[in-house]
Formats: sequence, structure tokens, C-alpha cells
Amino acid sequence: MGILQTLFHAEENIQGSKFRAIFVGLFVAFGGVLFGYDTGTISGVLTMDYVKEHFTSTGEFTAGETSLITAILSAGTFCGALLAPLASDTLGRRLGLIISTIIFTVGVVLQIAATEQNLLIVGRVIAGAGVGVLSAIVPLYQAEASPKWIRGAVTSCYQWAITIGLLLAACVNQGTHARNDTGSYRIPIAIQLLWALILFVGMVLLPESPRFFVMKGKVPEASRALSKLRGLPESHEVIEAELEEIVANYNYERSFGSTSIFDCFKPANHQLKRIVIGVAIQGLQQLTGINFIFYYGTQFFQNSGIKDPFVVQLIMGIVNVVMTVPGIALVEIAGRRNLLLWGAIGMCVSELIVAAVGTALPNSIAGNKTLIAFSCTFIASFAATWGPLAWVVVGEIYPLRVRAKSVAVCAASNWLFNFAIAYATPYLVDTQYGNLQAKVFFIWGGCTFLCFLFVYFFVYETKGLTLEQIDELFETCPSARHSKAFVPSEGFASHNSNTSDSEKAAVVVFEKV
Repeated sequence: MGILQTLFHAEENIQGSKFRAIFVGLFVAFGGVLFGYDTGTISGVLTMDYVKEHFTSTGEFTAGETSLITAILSAGTFCGALLAPLASDTLGRRLGLIISTIIFTVGVVLQIAATEQNLLIVGRVIAGAGVGVLSAIVPLYQAEASPKWIRGAVTSCYQWAITIGLLLAACVNQGTHARNDTGSYRIPIAIQLLWALILFVGMVLLPESPRFFVMKGKVPEASRALSKLRGLPESHEVIEAELEEIVANYNYERSFGSTSIFDCFKPANHQLKRIVIGVAIQGLQQLTGINFIFYYGTQFFQNSGIKDPFVVQLIMGIVNVVMTVPGIALVEIAGRRNLLLWGAIGMCVSELIVAAVGTALPNSIAGNKTLIAFSCTFIASFAATWGPLAWVVVGEIYPLRVRAKSVAVCAASNWLFNFAIAYATPYLVDTQYGNLQAKVFFIWGGCTFLCFLFVYFFVYETKGLTLEQIDELFETCPSARHSKAFVPSEGFASHNSNTSDSEKAAVVVFEKV
């Protein structure tokens, strides 16, 4: 693990199990496979000849049917994400993820059983609710369970898992789309049960987030969970110091009173600023147009005159997976702000080229090659930056007392924009309605320019800080542009006047019981 310490500029004296710190976060990221695979499957399913013949009356899906079947998943995820805190703040992050896999499984079973549109739609709504709960809890658990030196990279792996899910969906669709039986769509849909089973079994075995236990006043349980996550005995000074910092910071936050979902939007503790940052970065991530490629890419490339759109979609999936790796490696080196800024520039240039060439040279061989090439550079720019980092930012910028609710609000905003874009896009590009075709990339390109401006003025640099130090960052640094120069103090445990010596001593006593 020495290479990783060097790569991520970690301290030389890291103590405990580095493998365990990374493995726990990586395994929870597997939830992204469910997310990505479910997103990627529908693009191919709706273009399968057998599905079009048996699920429509005309042999083709109308723009309205395509919009509803594709976007309805996001309606379920929106509701699931908003309801996620009921599970994660009450039962725990771990049990919340277990519940999400059960909900998701019910939805998948209904989709497998479907032989017409109505049951397929109901199944997608229920599966979407499971994905929504999962999307709000996975980055939360990762951020709370991971040590600061690897936290950004581990949380980025959630997006990597999403890209792997998208690629797997493209591979399976490529293998089944030519079948002339129900296996054409049932096989790719049924494979999702395997992903849900793997995550379910793993979450039964993994420990709960220590910060959840602190929030519930269960300090001894928090000590044991932290001990398991770090691979150190409970009496070790590193465990005692980290737990003391978590408890002291939570006691300070608790001095503001009890919380509800409305506290996510109050100005106290700079919470309103933080929620605006989180909601905006999630919304802008969707407005880059990335899901246009993965929801409707097969149909778009088919309409553009490309002969084998399934292969092109597979290429896009490979680029997405491979180019997420540099983002994971660079997040703790280059920092959040730099990656997001450069990613916005890369996406903006690529999309404007796709829009210009697709409009000027429709249905030409040279134009089609350019469309594919710069669609790949757009995906590469997104995958290495905005894909993973939007989840990293929302997973780490909120105080513990409202963290679960805030992440849920941000995840819900992601799915709300996802729904709006998924529903509107067929009408924008369909020849009977907007007929924008490649011109739609002018819209996405303009939005990525807004991404650049937003990051420059509002996104704080949080590289190398603990979650508790990030709270201090928002307290002491009024401008995101100056956040790189922030130097944390020794911590809440040393400087918070609301934490008495007796309270600190109580933590140590609890740990040594």
C-alpha cells in the first residue's frame, strides 16, 4: 500500500489496515453497478426488434412511450432518495442499503414478468425507488467510513461502479438484442438480481458507520465500528483521537437543536450555502447531457446513419469505465476544484464540436466519425471529473446532524433533473417534434460552460481534510476561490468551547470499557 500512500500524498505514519479502509469503501461502491446497469439496459431494450414488436401496437415506440418508459425510473429514484433518510438516520446506513436492495429486487422481478408496457413501467418505478435510496446512502456511507487520505478516491469509485454497470449493460444488450424471444429483454433485466444479491450479502457483513452510532449516542458501538474499519484495537490512540473529534464535532452541531428536512435549507452553520452547492452540482452534472448518450445513444447514433449503434454504445461504455480511473487517481492529487474546472472545459469543447459537425455534415461518413470521436472525448472528460466528483462533493461537505438528509436532497435533485431530461429529450430530437438531432448538443455545451462558472465561484477545495475540518472550512473561509489556502486548526476536540473536559473524558472511558 506504500504506492497508494505516495500517490495520494498521505502521511507517512498511517496506522491500521489500509486494505480494510479501501476495501469497505470499494465494496459499498458496488451499489453503483445496480445504478449504472439499470440505466444502461433500457437504452438497448427499447431498440430490440422483439420488444418493439410485442410491446407496441405499431412496431415502433412513440416519443411519448419512450419518454415515459425511460424517465419513469427517475420518478421512482427521486421519491426513494427523498425517503432515504428515514432509513439511514433511523435504522442506520448499513440497514438502509439492505432495504434498498430488497425494494430494487421487487421492481426487477416485475420487469422480468412484464409482457406489456404497464407492468414494465410499474417495475421500473419500484426498482427506481430502490436505486434512489441506494444513491443517497452509498456516498454517505463511503464518506463516513473512509479515512481522509483516501476518502475522495473511494467515493469516486461509486461513479466508477456506475460506469462498469453501464458497460455491462451494453455488453449484455449486444449479446441478446438479436434474439427473437423474451430472452432478448428478460436476460439483461434478470441479471440485475445478481448485483442486488451481492450487495445484500456484503452489507450484512460490513460494520455500521461510526458517525451514525455517535449521532444515536452509542459511543461504545461507534468505537467498535471505527476499530473494525481501521483495523486497530479500540484502545489505540488513533481510534480514541478520531472518535473524540467526531463526538466533539457532533456535540457542537447538536447545540443548534434537533433537525428536520427543513434544517437543510437554514443559514445556520452555513448550511444553506452548502445545500445550494450540493443541489446545483448534482443538477449541473445531469445538464452536461451525459445521460442523453446512455439513455438514447443507441437511437441517436442509429438516426445519425451509423450502421451498428450497439457497437458504438459499447465503445462509449468502455471509454466511460477506463477514463473514470484517472479521476479516481487524481482526486487527492489535483484536488476537487481543478478537476471539475478542467472537466467542464473538455466537455464544453467536445459537445460544441459534436453539435457543429452533426448540424453541418449530417449523414456523412466523415461527420459520423467525428460524432463518435468527440462523443468519446466528451465522455472521457465527464468520466474523469464531473462523474465521480459530483458525488464526492455532496458526500463530504455537510455537517453530521443533517448529513444524511442533505445528501438525500442532493441525490433527489440529481434524479429530478434526470427525469426532466430523460422525459424531454425524445421530444427535442424526434423528427415529429423538435427535430434538433445533433443540435441538442448546443444545449448541453452551453450548460457545461455554466458548470465552469459555478465551480470557479462556489465549489470549495476539500482535499486532505477530515469531515470535521470541512465544517471548519465553511466557518472560516467565506470564498470558495480562497479555499485552497485554508489551514485547519487542531480540531473541534481542542478548540470547541462547547465540549467540556468531562465530555472528552467520557469518550475515553467509553472506549476502554
